[in-house]
Amino acid sequence: MLNYEVPPEILKPYIPPFTELDLLDGKAIVSVVGFLFKDTKVIGVKWPLHSNFEEINLRLYVKYFDGKVWKRGVAFISEIVPMHIIAWMANALYNEHYKAMPTRHMLSETDAQIDVSYRWKYRGKWNSLQATADNKPALIGPGTEEEFIFEHYWGYNEVNPTTTIEYGVEHPRWEAFPVTDFKADYDIKNLYGEAFVPYLSADPRSVYLAKGSPIIVRKPLRITAK
Repeated sequence: MLNYEVPPEILKPYIPPFTELDLLDGKAIVSVVGFLFKDTKVIGVKWPLHSNFEEINLRLYVKYFDGKVWKRGVAFISEIVPMHIIAWMANALYNEHYKAMPTRHMLSETDAQIDVSYRWKYRGKWNSLQATADNKPALIGPGTEEEFIFEHYWGYNEVNPTTTIEYGVEHPRWEAFPVTDFKADYDIKNLYGEAFVPYLSADPRSVYLAKGSPIIVRKPLRITAK
């Protein structure tokens, strides 16, 4: 996960109704994320040839007050997967922003080091994220920047100006590896828009590599104007 500071005004078009930006040290953050779905099931059913696949996304951090508590969540600017049926289903069920493109990943691990890369092909060019880390995963601590980035348990997507989809995401607290090196090469302008170019071209605020876990994504609910 490569995390960047961006001006809040750039993110206004992507903030779902009824939510607001969740700031880190007063700063608006977006993350470019590569991860691997493994043994995926939809309503308890594993689809042949569609259960293991990469995703690369650009996300922002939001929060929603339900009248009692603030719920910390994420919203998505871009989501990329390798298969059209996956993109279609996610867009239909959760009003996501998926597009289908060829994707690849690589994982190389020794007792001392772990190397991970994600690649996706757009307009004939392979884009990439790569990270090298010490193979010493440690539980993400409370009150840390890592906790802010990883520990969001809600997703929000705009349906229309008066309706937002909300869904819960459940998983145990993750472990993170100490990143020692990284590389990023992606077409910011054409993938995400010209407004993001100055900020995603700069050095990221932080880079994290996490060890995942089983995850449950709950059925979507709708938040509407009253």
